[in-house]
Amino acid sequence: MLVLFIRVQIIYFVVLLFLRIMGKRQIGEMQPYELVITLIIADLATVPMSDSNIPLLNGILPLAILVILHYSITLLTRKSIVLRKLISGQPVIVMSPSGINYKALKKLNMNLNDLQESLRQCNYFNFEQIQYAIIETNGKMSVIPTAQDAPATAKDVKANNPTPQLPALIISDGKKMKDNMEKLNIDEDVLNNLLEKLKIKNIKQIIVMSLDNSGKLYYQLKDESYKVINDINSLLK
Repeated sequence: MLVLFIRVQIIYFVVLLFLRIMGKRQIGEMQPYELVITLIIADLATVPMSDSNIPLLNGILPLAILVILHYSITLLTRKSIVLRKLISGQPVIVMSPSGINYKALKKLNMNLNDLQESLRQCNYFNFEQIQYAIIETNGKMSVIPTAQDAPATAKDVKANNPTPQLPALIISDGKKMKDNMEKLNIDEDVLNNLLEKLKIKNIKQIIVMSLDNSGKLYYQLKDESYKVINDINSLLK
């Protein structure tokens, strides 16, 4: 009994340590591969706890391998945009100003009841309140409401809300997001001109750069605070 008590404590603290190494995301915020690894770790940990005939090292070693696998996948998806899309998928727009994207819902294996439930969880109860609804790669929904239904802030008091725009990443972790650049009509020459105007010599310096249809640019360099340019057209003249 004493041996079992000690084994359980050792496995518990080992699993706790491994989960801390993997990060602090909640279950609902995990990417699919993170959730799968977490579930396998939970299942594997119970085996050496309950069976004292299994050497303790044989119980801990598979857990360590899974943590290494998790770290490797995380590193690869951070470095490779293609691999990130393949493993984690991409955000899917299920509602836009033109209405519900039924094909996108079917692709996500969602129905209209699921969509309504997700909108209610975001405190929106009517479809006409929504400008954009996006299912993120972790399964959660992000909502951009219409101008008249956007929550008021101190800046909005006694002022008309501008029509919300959907920003898109054009640079992520020092890499160009070519699909988004095409959607925003940003070619290589325009991007290079923009970087030159911003006095950015190396694209690897950029942590994030996003642009919306109105020309509003948000960007942040490594070890620096973020900056916002309301209209890049005036900058590129």
